[in-house]
Amino acid sequence: MTDFLTQTKAVRVGPRTALVLAVAAVLGVAMFVWPLFAHPQPGAQAHGMDAPFIFMATLPVLILVVLAELSSGGIDAKALAMLGVLSAINAVLRPLSAGTGGIELVFFLLVLAGRVFGPGFGFVLGSTSMFTSALLTAGVGPWLPFQMLASSLIGLGAGLLPKRPRGRAEIALLGVYGVFAAYFFGFLMNMWHWPFLLGTSLTGATAGLEFVPGAPILENLHRYFAYTVLSSTLGWDTGRAVTNLAAIILVGPAVLAVLRRAARRAAFDAPVSFGVGR
Repeated sequence: MTDFLTQTKAVRVGPRTALVLAVAAVLGVAMFVWPLFAHPQPGAQAHGMDAPFIFMATLPVLILVVLAELSSGGIDAKALAMLGVLSAINAVLRPLSAGTGGIELVFFLLVLAGRVFGPGFGFVLGSTSMFTSALLTAGVGPWLPFQMLASSLIGLGAGLLPKRPRGRAEIALLGVYGVFAAYFFGFLMNMWHWPFLLGTSLTGATAGLEFVPGAPILENLHRYFAYTVLSSTLGWDTGRAVTNLAAIILVGPAVLAVLRRAARRAAFDAPVSFGVGR
């Protein structure tokens, strides 16, 4: 019996690629959370919203660089085929599930695939899943690069989970991570639009929770956490978390078995050799 304590890596991540992934993750998170550290000078308010547009232009380039680096690190035809199949499945699942109380079926498959095929594959699948589904649902917009990066970080994290747990312990680990991923995605994506609330008047429970340029970081952090909890955590994010947890518990073992069988048959780690024909 194949020992899956050694995790299959459809995308081989060497030291250089690991460094690029680490830098991309740090820079990507910085692109989300920059308002917490920005302190515009008096009189510079007219340019207070320039940075998000710069980041929107830079982020796709960053993702393409990482994908190219992963490809140069060893992604082969079999991995590309698997990536295409899973991206297509996620692209179909997203429009079928999204839009009702936060129900979202994309992330549970992303978590399971990242678990089986490794962090590099998870990172790439996160981007391609969001991009493909956006093309199918006409969801292309300035928010898409941020959705791609947030999903890529979720896939990357799934591939970095401890390898040892198996059986029920593994499902419990993945379930907890699926819940975390749901809230993590909502937290990051709220940061995408929160800076644009500058100068607006929110109403209802979120009134007065706009970003305040130059305010102490703890004050803005408090505003953002309160805004996130009231606007999405108690609603959409919780629905997504429940969906992830239920899907992983109910179908996770079967999906893991299928993915591992596919990985075993594909033999991603097998060396390629050419012999002389007879």
